[in-house]
Amino acid sequence: MLDLKGKKVLVVGLGKSGLAAALFLRRKGAQVTVSDVRSAEALAKDIPALLEEGIMVEAGGHGLLTFRRQDLIVVSPGVPLDTPELAQARNLGLPIIGELELAARFLKGRILAITGSNGKTTTTTLAGEILQEGGLRTLVGGNIGVPVVSLIEESTDDTWSVLEVSSFQLESTQEFRPAIAVILNITPDHLDRHGSFENYARAKEHIFACQQAGDFLVLNADNTRTAETAARADSQVYWFSIEHKVRQGAWIETGYVVFCAAPGAEAEQVMPLGKIPLKGEHNVENVLAAVCAARLAGVSAEAIRRAIEKFKAVEHRLEYVATLQGVDFYNDSKATNVDATAKAVAAFSSGIHLILGGKDKGSDYTALSPLLRERVRAVYTIGSAAEKIESQLRGVVSMHSCGTLDGAVNAAAAAARPGEVVLLAPACSSFDQFENYEHRGRVFKELVNRRGGGAAWPSE
Repeated sequence: MLDLKGKKVLVVGLGKSGLAAALFLRRKGAQVTVSDVRSAEALAKDIPALLEEGIMVEAGGHGLLTFRRQDLIVVSPGVPLDTPELAQARNLGLPIIGELELAARFLKGRILAITGSNGKTTTTTLAGEILQEGGLRTLVGGNIGVPVVSLIEESTDDTWSVLEVSSFQLESTQEFRPAIAVILNITPDHLDRHGSFENYARAKEHIFACQQAGDFLVLNADNTRTAETAARADSQVYWFSIEHKVRQGAWIETGYVVFCAAPGAEAEQVMPLGKIPLKGEHNVENVLAAVCAARLAGVSAEAIRRAIEKFKAVEHRLEYVATLQGVDFYNDSKATNVDATAKAVAAFSSGIHLILGGKDKGSDYTALSPLLRERVRAVYTIGSAAEKIESQLRGVVSMHSCGTLDGAVNAAAAAARPGEVVLLAPACSSFDQFENYEHRGRVFKELVNRRGGGAAWPSE
């Protein structure tokens, strides 16, 4: 555990995690400074609370001297580790950790950590509900929206902290050691940040880097890059698969989700496949991963079944919005990469009017071509990535350049026929036109709501 009393600590980046980290550090007696490239005006809602706690704020850029005069630097997930100021601090030998690593040094109890290119939030939320249903004292946080630092005060020796962790959080970890780690899948994403797919994949592997023989690692047997990580693990590897039986772990057999605790042991039936309330094959994968992790945490098969059967889809993840004039509208704003969009499209058989675009992350949109030909009637592009998307998919499907989400919703709704689907699954980040993917999803729902005359949203 870090001794922070009287230490000079710099928090870089004042996002949700940075703010929580700064306040936590101050409570621990550190002399805290926060540095952010955004202007004081942009940070106006957070600065008063920081100043009131005696935390210094540097806005509008990073000062090199600010970075030199520290005993510890804590980096928010949104800040790249290769910024010049952090590179200089590293050369000076200053310790640099992320908010996840900081929290892990103080968090009590055991950790179930979940990462992957897609499905993290749904699986984390589901796993948390399963553990609670099983009678375990459970906290849920991380990349899901609640900073891990915010869980420390509630944690006890009996707590399970179920954490969604991203590559941005994992790349700055050093001693982070979950009792159970889950990698749902590894497909190209955030190449604009990590530089290459292999760098991105290696960042994901930090989730099990400190695990030991008594810990568990749950891997997707159907995803090649994920399965490869098993060779580098010191922990006990369990698998999940929708395609075939595995040595130990979870899979589908004769219409049931089953779990096997050890090679040669009898597999137990957890629940009928048809009782899973979530749409899409990718959500079956998420359920299998959650089942495997929950059984390893000691939750009974019966408690797992009960939790899954009453689970509701997470907002912005293939979320049903409304049916207007026979057309279904779905919000999958969380589909911020090509693989996530492919999974969303695959959840529908045909007649899809697909809204694509936003801020490009170095993606290859041609990978969507086979699915678009088979299931999508038209694509409606938005945002700064529109030109790239149109150039890579021209001739594959009917394309409509709409610029804004408002324009895309109007165009798609006008073209769609009863029985068809308007799907927001952008394959891009939201930061060119929106604050985040949640903001984009809310705007989409508001636009659909207005077309429906302001009717209340369905509850599920």
